[in-house]
Amino acid sequence: MPLVEPGRKAPAFSLPDQEGRTHLLKDYAGRPVIVYFYPKDDTPGCTKEACAFRDALPDFKKGKAAVLGVSVLDTTSKARFARKHKLTFPLWPIPSTRWPTATGRGRKRASTAAPTWGWPG
Repeated sequence: MPLVEPGRKAPAFSLPDQEGRTHLLKDYAGRPVIVYFYPKDDTPGCTKEACAFRDALPDFKKGKAAVLGVSVLDTTSKARFARKHKLTFPLWPIPSTRWPTATGRGRKRASTAAPTWGWPG
């Protein structure tokens, strides 16, 4: 069963992105938000997924949706990953110790398949 049910509001959050800017949930009020979790920056599968979100941004923007990527590793790694692949949406680091809670999977390793969730605005 998914951790987030369709139509359910997202929990409050405050996280820094790859550029050091802090994002708050209220920054996205009234907009759909797509949050995807990926195991690690710059690995083949994660890069393919991130680039797919990048390529779909024009369609998401038509619906005023925001895309947010979340994974382990620090903001320096996120910034390098974003520059290398021209990712223009926020990428947030979370400590690997918080990964199981953040993904709702209860797993201890970040090398597992990652879920994607969306919340309505």
